[in-house]
Amino acid sequence: MMNLSIFKSQIKVSVIACLLLFGLHFLSFAQQKHSFQIKDGAFLYDGKATQIHAGEMHFARIPKTYWRHRLQMLKAMGLNTVATYVFWNYHNTAPGVWDFKSESRNLPEFLRIAQEEGMFVILRPGPYACAEWEFGGYPWWLQQNPALEIRTYNKAFLDSCQVYIHQLASQVKNLQVSKGGPIIMVQAENEFGSYVAQRKDIPLELHKKYNLAIKQMLLDEGFDVPLFTSDGSWLFDGGSLEGVLPTANGEGDVVNLKNAVNKYHQNQGPYMVAEYYPGWLHHWGEPFPNVSSEEVVKQLETYLKNGVNFNIYMAHGGTNFGFTAGANYNEEHDIQPDLTTYDYDAPVSEAGWATPKYLAIRELMKKYVNYPIPEIPKPLPVVNLGKIQLTKSVDLLTLKNSLTPIKSDSVLSFEKLNQGFGYVLYSKKFTQPIQGKLTLNGLRDFAVVYVNGKKKGELSRMDKQYSLDIDIPFNGTLEILVENMGRINYGAEIVHNEKGLITSPKINDIPLKGNWAMYQFPFATMPTLKENSSLAKEARPAIYGGTFEVKQLGDVFLDMRTWGKGIVFVNGQNLGRYWKVGPQQTLYLPSAFLKKGKNEIVVFEQLNEKTQAEIPTLAEPILK
Repeated sequence: MMNLSIFKSQIKVSVIACLLLFGLHFLSFAQQKHSFQIKDGAFLYDGKATQIHAGEMHFARIPKTYWRHRLQMLKAMGLNTVATYVFWNYHNTAPGVWDFKSESRNLPEFLRIAQEEGMFVILRPGPYACAEWEFGGYPWWLQQNPALEIRTYNKAFLDSCQVYIHQLASQVKNLQVSKGGPIIMVQAENEFGSYVAQRKDIPLELHKKYNLAIKQMLLDEGFDVPLFTSDGSWLFDGGSLEGVLPTANGEGDVVNLKNAVNKYHQNQGPYMVAEYYPGWLHHWGEPFPNVSSEEVVKQLETYLKNGVNFNIYMAHGGTNFGFTAGANYNEEHDIQPDLTTYDYDAPVSEAGWATPKYLAIRELMKKYVNYPIPEIPKPLPVVNLGKIQLTKSVDLLTLKNSLTPIKSDSVLSFEKLNQGFGYVLYSKKFTQPIQGKLTLNGLRDFAVVYVNGKKKGELSRMDKQYSLDIDIPFNGTLEILVENMGRINYGAEIVHNEKGLITSPKINDIPLKGNWAMYQFPFATMPTLKENSSLAKEARPAIYGGTFEVKQLGDVFLDMRTWGKGIVFVNGQNLGRYWKVGPQQTLYLPSAFLKKGKNEIVVFEQLNEKTQAEIPTLAEPILK
């Protein structure tokens, strides 16, 4: 009979040998290099003509634990490629601090999962992204350098871009298809043609030098897959680059597409719509946009019949968690803040559900593609948690007394206070009574005004409401709670993105100078409330807290219809902004942020028109 220890040793050696053999085989497979090139008017993968049927989704807007499910949803819709932006400010979390590893910031992991699911990847690293994302992806503190001007041929800015592109390349250049990874193309800048058209104050040659500089940085850092630009077809003159494929955003006319590409790309294709919109972006206080399934299918079929490559923007939108939502700007509204949801009326909903639009696209793709389309993944669980009780609260105007303010003769912007996001309470005491019209022309973006702790009104940059009548008594105190509602992410006004009060408030056109105290509430982390505190006061800003039990994990939606305006934390995760003006009335709480057993919730309510005791939960969102 064999000695038992020898027998175990032989088994152990055999197992190790098998694991080594398997590991070498897997390593060989993972490192298998391929080619992807643009040649003879076509995309060639290992020399074979290949059509790109892509869908856009942004890993930063999706909990990491859901990445695989969402990629599987795209593949089951009939797509073979995922396109994603990389947001510079999402990874450069503070000056000199880089994060490509923690949770949803783990870009290399997202790329590996995409490859495991059999998807090509189109990488869109900017440095400018837009995407209705805070500051278009730029770190807010770039504005701290007076010598720096973003998105132009400016040495300080280009030096910063070089640092970002170097950091990015160190994470992803070995995940290009040429190195055995899934990345087949990389975008240079983003929609630069539209910026050239909007910034005619900058000489065209400087625009061109900047655009070429970004292209060269990408090449110098080792990106060797094809580069492309992305613009409206009528804007190629400002945004296209020699030797780089121009692609058209929002172009539905195939003839226009081909004529534009031919003019700027060797009189031949391939032809690609880098952003086809099955829905649209949405702002607070505006109707939720809709694009019908019939319209989407009709346009996609036009592309398929004519051999046009496309990227559905968005195939799955996700969520602007925390303070990541950006804002737009136009003449009617000084700012148009974006919703917390980035549902986008996309085929895959915010919570990852297959919509009727999704099913219609899937049936269309079955008719045209020559690769297998898998079954639709099972929906992730949804739960209803009933009503979440809030058992403790604190009044913010009282809480400020425990903080040390920054004092100055004049008001300071968020940037001058070295604060990126959240809220600042500006406070000033008066030794003499004064009454008249308070004007905040430098408001960025939303303010609630108090005199001696009593609410006097709301002012909003969104509605161009910058003044109200005010009466401050002898020894009275004026307090102005100011909220940053997201930096502008698109257009010429992106260079004017300071927040807070950026000019002195005035009463009767007289600037209010001297004796300002500024209390900072960045809410970078979830506040901690004392047990059994019940200090919230009606019509004054308040922080509420509570705990709730979860027996079965699942996605859920917080019903905020009885609340005014604010943000919600669950287990330390900022779910984003809610606001009674709608259209969004719920906040998405994914099960990835929950845990079985005891969970914590904290709400900052700015308006607090009535004291609150609970938050109902729903199994479906209210977005319209």
